[in-house]
Amino acid sequence: MPAGRQDDPLLEPFVLKGLRLRNRIVSTSHEPAYSDDGMPGERYRRYHQEKARGGIGLTMVGGSAIVAADSPPAFGNLHLYRDEIVPKLRELTDDVHAEGAAIMCQITHLGRRTSNYAGDWLPVLAPSPGKERTHRAFPKVAEGWDIARVIDAYAAAAARVRAAGLDGVELEAYGHLLDAFWSPATNQRTDEWGGSAEARLRFPRQVIAAVRREVGPDFIVGIRMAVDERIEDGVPLPEGLRIAAALAADGLDFISVIVGHIDTDLALTRVIPGMGSPSAPHLQIAAEVRRALKLPVMHAARIADVATARHAVAEGMVDLVGMTRAHIADPHIVAKIARGEEDRIRPCVGASYCLDAIYQGAGARCIHNPATGRERELPHVITRVPRTPARKAVVAGAGPAGLEASRVLAERGYQVVLLEAADRPGGQVNLAARLERRRDLSGIVSWRVDECRRSRVDLRLNVYADADLIRAEGPDLVVVATGGLPDTSFLCYGAEHVNDTWEVLSGSIPLRAPTRVLVYDDNGANPALDAAEFAARAGAEVCYVTPERIFAPDVGGMNYPAYLEAFGRHGVTITLNRELAGVEGAADGRLAATFIDPYSGGQSTGVYDRVIVEHGTLPSEEVYVDLVPESVNGGAVDYDALLRGDPQPALGQRSGGFALFRVGDAVASRNVHAAILDALRLCATL
Repeated sequence: MPAGRQDDPLLEPFVLKGLRLRNRIVSTSHEPAYSDDGMPGERYRRYHQEKARGGIGLTMVGGSAIVAADSPPAFGNLHLYRDEIVPKLRELTDDVHAEGAAIMCQITHLGRRTSNYAGDWLPVLAPSPGKERTHRAFPKVAEGWDIARVIDAYAAAAARVRAAGLDGVELEAYGHLLDAFWSPATNQRTDEWGGSAEARLRFPRQVIAAVRREVGPDFIVGIRMAVDERIEDGVPLPEGLRIAAALAADGLDFISVIVGHIDTDLALTRVIPGMGSPSAPHLQIAAEVRRALKLPVMHAARIADVATARHAVAEGMVDLVGMTRAHIADPHIVAKIARGEEDRIRPCVGASYCLDAIYQGAGARCIHNPATGRERELPHVITRVPRTPARKAVVAGAGPAGLEASRVLAERGYQVVLLEAADRPGGQVNLAARLERRRDLSGIVSWRVDECRRSRVDLRLNVYADADLIRAEGPDLVVVATGGLPDTSFLCYGAEHVNDTWEVLSGSIPLRAPTRVLVYDDNGANPALDAAEFAARAGAEVCYVTPERIFAPDVGGMNYPAYLEAFGRHGVTITLNRELAGVEGAADGRLAATFIDPYSGGQSTGVYDRVIVEHGTLPSEEVYVDLVPESVNGGAVDYDALLRGDPQPALGQRSGGFALFRVGDAVASRNVHAAILDALRLCATL
């Protein structure tokens, strides 16, 4: 492999208050929700260790690590108010340092950005009354004694960070308690803690002073703050720069720049932009902060590719560039740059599946790297097992599951033949990427296709994989990844009258104005929303109906706002709590759909030009069923071995036959992450 660029600005070291960082790339503060009862256990440790092993300069842990019990955890936050966290953090720190990276921790009091009904059920705190819409908490107005004890709590938390051997601490100040005091949008006090700009800064400045006294002059203390809140009555950029300068004078060593506010899900998607938004939309503001302040600047907001990161550093816009979600997709970015393998970096496609998983109460998950957060069980780097002669694997289906199976098997040393009935690989991902703002999903496919080509996978398109064709290849292993087909069988009657979401997204049915379209969503995930938005943008009058009691329950808070924004712009109506019983032809050639209210039992009818239904898929399993009788394992998966990370016993039972497995939607209707997880954990040990 060619060596990486020796003059690459991303690989230049940077000295931050005496701390030498080996390069300019950082993973900024975020909480992956991998903690164990507020402590950083093995899963948390391995997650950050992998990024350090992959060459990152600095990894920031404890996103929103809480300093007091009346800042109850919202999504697995670390409990920095407990002394027992120190040895746990020390173990994490030692592991990261051993791999050559620096490590810091963010600390905060969440203020009103959490729930009154979490943790110890203490009332949440704010400078003034005012409900925070996302968490729906009505806060207690902070009294003088609250302010005094929280200042002490910040200092004590910072002391624990230092005692654990970390390299620095970062104060969080966007949407939490510190900035709630300085922002006129959230501080309406008239006492010594409010009113004038100087009075509104009193609390955060006292926090900084207390932290600095506790950790001493040599320990790194920085802040991550919104320099432009972009909210009515909030802090505009000129005022944000003034605040940042005042706080810097109090003893800060760096600033991590945020733009926007996070009081609502929609606002959060603009602070942390996902797919469909411009690359690095706030980078110019970060550059303005760097010009205005004599302080090192770091920034992360949709800097997902190396070219953008390199530009940001080379042009002096930032000192340190955050590629946080990009490292969730590929923790070995820096190592690949250094090896001259930049084109092999697994791309962050901006799906925000990682954040949605956190906010839905699970740990962070990358939509197409299932090893992230599962470092104990799954590898980020596939180990090759030399065999002479090489075993042969046939994979049927080149959707995400089949591509992943082929990639992993080829890396393991198999000779792989990949058969795909369509004229291009990708399966259902190709349909989802038809929606313009979600086109980056195609990176899930293109990266795997490129990796398969490097590993000499024999990819054959326009080839239907039947049992005879597979037998003729003489395989040792067969992986069926044939996906599924849309399921309309749930209707009581009239299935022959309906279309499915695939037909919408493929463009095979006309949807021009004034077509009136029903999109019935009995899945609750992205496909029906994609189809509804696609049809609405094409000019159709769209009525979205679902039996769910809430809108698209499997679409998280980082993704549903974009759909609702498009629905509002194009006049899509939304109806909840209605089951579609059936569809029949109407007298005028249109379609009559009958709905049932599952709660009252009442019925209603709507008339449409098209009825589109989404009810997941049924497995395309014909070739699997045909091959089961002659396979050495009857298609069975040893789940105990699978979950232990051991090879499937069937591969040791070979007597001239082949082992047979199936993955992805060929098993059951699920999502992209599940399909790729199926393939990785099955094939990584074969």
